[in-house]
Amino acid sequence: NRFINSLNDPLSTFSIDVDTASYANVRRFIAAGSLPPRGAVRAEEMINYFSYTMAEPENHQPFSLQVETGPSPFHADYKLVKIGLKARDIEKDKLPPSNLVFLIDVSGSMNRPNKLPLLKQSLKLLADQLTGHDRVAIVVYAGSDRIVLQPTSGGETQIIKDAIDNLQSGGSTHASSGILTAYELAARSYMPGANNRVILVSDGDFNVGITSRSELQTLIEEKRKSGVYLTVLGFGNTNFRDDTMETLADKGNGNYAYIDSLLEAKKVLVKERSGTLYTLANDVKIQVEFNPTLVGAYRLIGYENRALEDEDFRDDTKDAGEIGMGHRVTALYEIIPSGHTDEIPEVDTLKYRQQRPRKGNGSDELLTVKLRYKPNGSNRSTQIERAVKDSQTKLEQTSTDFRFAASVAGFAMLLRESEHLGSFGWDDCLALAKQARGGDEHGYRSEFTRLVEMAQLLHDQG
Repeated sequence: NRFINSLNDPLSTFSIDVDTASYANVRRFIAAGSLPPRGAVRAEEMINYFSYTMAEPENHQPFSLQVETGPSPFHADYKLVKIGLKARDIEKDKLPPSNLVFLIDVSGSMNRPNKLPLLKQSLKLLADQLTGHDRVAIVVYAGSDRIVLQPTSGGETQIIKDAIDNLQSGGSTHASSGILTAYELAARSYMPGANNRVILVSDGDFNVGITSRSELQTLIEEKRKSGVYLTVLGFGNTNFRDDTMETLADKGNGNYAYIDSLLEAKKVLVKERSGTLYTLANDVKIQVEFNPTLVGAYRLIGYENRALEDEDFRDDTKDAGEIGMGHRVTALYEIIPSGHTDEIPEVDTLKYRQQRPRKGNGSDELLTVKLRYKPNGSNRSTQIERAVKDSQTKLEQTSTDFRFAASVAGFAMLLRESEHLGSFGWDDCLALAKQARGGDEHGYRSEFTRLVEMAQLLHDQG
């Protein structure tokens, strides 16, 4: 995303994104000894792979909205804004029942140790989390599709695991046929008020039936009208189609994660299960209005394929992202203060629009963040907003979460060789990540610093 002159366009609107696949996929490339292709690097998914401390929603609200501002590590005298959204959590024993249909790719391309065998181990982790209130079915597809497990009580753990263990790979990949069968099965066993969801597990290498992304997208968009959600789990490092998997998740009211190890499967399907599988709100959008008195230009870091027209924000017919229970969403903006006239993109002066807000009309505010969402089960959206004043905090005085999120954003920009890095380099990224490691209960931030160090070595070797 480029810098936008706030006098010409003070509004920035985008759909939230809770996918994390890009980070795990980037990690896979670097662990194998190569830097990832630029298209695989999606800054928002890398930033949101990590958890950041956020206050719980108050007064039975579904969300809390938090904003922190500080200096940008990428350009001297620029500012960085961190917007955080925290969804209400729920105790595991109070989660609604689930009606899950596993749609599993068993084509010949899945015959790799890090595909079907890892897939089986991962789904058995999820099977251990289910109870008698839940329902599970399994559809497999290769050259054709078939139901290998009719809807079964989640309490029948061994029956579910046996069905998973018996899966074998072979044949071409007719995904569209499997998608139709899975959604039809989910509709037949639909549980009102429950979590009705298809879990598509594949490497995305679809080569029979409907194979183009646009046609698959149309198919998924049609099926999401059924009220059945979609979770996409990507596996493998050969013939892996990250772009196709992301498209299906985005258009199917779903989320997308890449599983490169059993530990990653545990993170997605056990530790973060409520966020991955249980939707709290639909069509969640954010719109930020910048104050031209203080903000000369702004740039949203990432979310390129989540951009919305400003008019879409209040339009309840426009599709946007879904957010699960307990999920956290983080977005970063870099801001050029209004005094930096030489660096602000030039636009013609607008003849009919007031150029500066009147004194006393919020002129001391840096920006206003508005959040719009549909509570699960509702077709009408609700809005909350928060005005944010400027801060003169030094970078070292900002929170560890602020600095760590900035380091992840910087890492993404380094991998993409962004034109907006300023003087920020590999050493700066590594130092910032190390300083902001914080408590790091699960070791994810320590792993990140090692990933940055390894990527720097690969970059320096050319």
